[in-house]
Amino acid sequence: MKHEVYGEMAGIKDNVRVRLESLYEYTTPFGQLITHELAADLAGLTSLLNREIAIYLNRRGGVVAVSLGETSTVALPDLKIRRGENRLLGLRCIHTHPSGQGALSAIDISALSQMKFDVMVTLGVQAGEITDCWLAVLEPLTDDIRTKTLTDGPYCFEELINIPFLRIVQEIERKLKKHTLKEVDAAFGERAMLIGIDLPGHNRWEAQDSLDELAELTDTAGAEVVGRMVQKRNAPDSTYYIGLGKVQELLLLTQEHDVDILIFDDELSPSQQRNLESRTGMKIIDRTALILDIFAQRARTKEGKLQVELAQLKYLLPRLTGQGAALSRLGGGIGTRGPGETKLEVDRRRIRKRISDLDQEINLVQKHRQLHRQNRMSIPLPVVSLVGYTNAGKSTLLNALTKSDVLAEDRLFATLDPTTRKVVLPGGRDILLTDTVGFIQKLPHHLVAAFRATLEEVVEADLLLHIVDVSHPMVAEQNDAVYEVLRHLKAAEKPVISVLNKIDRLDSPQLIDRLKREYQTSVAISALNNHGLNSLLEQIERQLMQHRHRVTFHIPYVSSSIIAKMRGHANILSEDYQPEYIEIMAEFDGDQYLRFQEFIYEGA
Repeated sequence: MKHEVYGEMAGIKDNVRVRLESLYEYTTPFGQLITHELAADLAGLTSLLNREIAIYLNRRGGVVAVSLGETSTVALPDLKIRRGENRLLGLRCIHTHPSGQGALSAIDISALSQMKFDVMVTLGVQAGEITDCWLAVLEPLTDDIRTKTLTDGPYCFEELINIPFLRIVQEIERKLKKHTLKEVDAAFGERAMLIGIDLPGHNRWEAQDSLDELAELTDTAGAEVVGRMVQKRNAPDSTYYIGLGKVQELLLLTQEHDVDILIFDDELSPSQQRNLESRTGMKIIDRTALILDIFAQRARTKEGKLQVELAQLKYLLPRLTGQGAALSRLGGGIGTRGPGETKLEVDRRRIRKRISDLDQEINLVQKHRQLHRQNRMSIPLPVVSLVGYTNAGKSTLLNALTKSDVLAEDRLFATLDPTTRKVVLPGGRDILLTDTVGFIQKLPHHLVAAFRATLEEVVEADLLLHIVDVSHPMVAEQNDAVYEVLRHLKAAEKPVISVLNKIDRLDSPQLIDRLKREYQTSVAISALNNHGLNSLLEQIERQLMQHRHRVTFHIPYVSSSIIAKMRGHANILSEDYQPEYIEIMAEFDGDQYLRFQEFIYEGA
């Protein structure tokens, strides 16, 4: 099939004409700007003719037009392609400069703006070799439907072909769509496709149920779910997580639903993420990155921000690809908040240095929290920690019991920072009630490590209140996920009261009775309606009394300083000074007495 070469072809030899027409036969891999072979042929023809050559490629990588220009200019062919106001042309223009200088000219910039190319690329050519490369893209102006041009370079050729231009194009079109529709929020309007795999017997969660939760996370992060895909597999594919055939199917679905972002239900390896980005040309986010993004949005205190940044950097470090400023300055939306916007532009050495600094800062936070905890212990009050799945109602319960105004929303991870308030039990005894960060299935290990200072509140508690959302269809699976985290924290053996929350959403009293039988030491409440709170306080009082220990110690005078420390953990009932030791009788909540185990007097 013969293809037309646009421009002034008079005087061109037949063999050269054939070589120009053969440029149509090249195909560039999806998501790659140009291939080595095509670039080499362009450079050779440019030096042979001493004239500019332009090629126009569609997003599938096919050459749709070839144009021959003069030494310093090349005419635009008549490209009859329809496009919407909020979309680019769907073609990229790559052309040569035989002068050896690849910098974009004013004519190049004008053509980019006039035609709304996906990207304009120039290749400086001298003696048949590419000297440097430049590229330009359109950038929508803030609060305006107009655009400006962003130019970047020079690149070497290897840097050029590694630029993820399709991801850049999708970000530009997202912004164009935002301005066209007069949207305000920069993240609003991201259209997400959710992808999961069904591994038989691998997880207690059904694949669709897990995607339901992923959809809630996506909504919390500020994106709209427009489609789902689940593949049945015996194991995740080591290259793409899903099979290559499913990747091809996914490409068709993303075009059909105008998808901006692909969100996977498990943590992807760095190589899987890179392979998927290369194959699809789209932004790839996994469950871990999504949760980290939500934490970045929700962190309010300095401590919370430090912990989130540490978790994000540890996640990002193995995924740094060094794509340069062309991508990072166009970044936005899910997965780029927090440190992500700037940390992609720094090298691994500086990332590791920042991680080290954050570790030191969080260690200081941990020490300060320990000092606060010791100050609390100077007045021996039992500590009760609220734990549970995210959005189970922990903050609502804290507000109801303490008349506080801690943020409580019907969203996942509404609050991150721990809050401690005093509560008076029916018998008049004071306790400290602490709210903690919510748990979730597949909780990123980066977060568990980063929030170690916060989660110590759970480890140090005398009693745990496990808040259970009994109205949730996956209540049993959520319960298992909570205990999995507690086991990881070595807190699963602590005394627990199961607080069956949101009973106002249940229609059947028989169902509530069945749940009470299933959950040992449980109380049914509605924190929102203040129902059952007195029963809960009474149960807390009974549990603390059951786990209160009266212990006798014989403390040698040489170790008498330990008594001052003991006062911070116990109620001292008596002190009897004997010739060789001091006999102390004290009451402890929980297992606090084990701190002084070596001085326990077992009796005759």
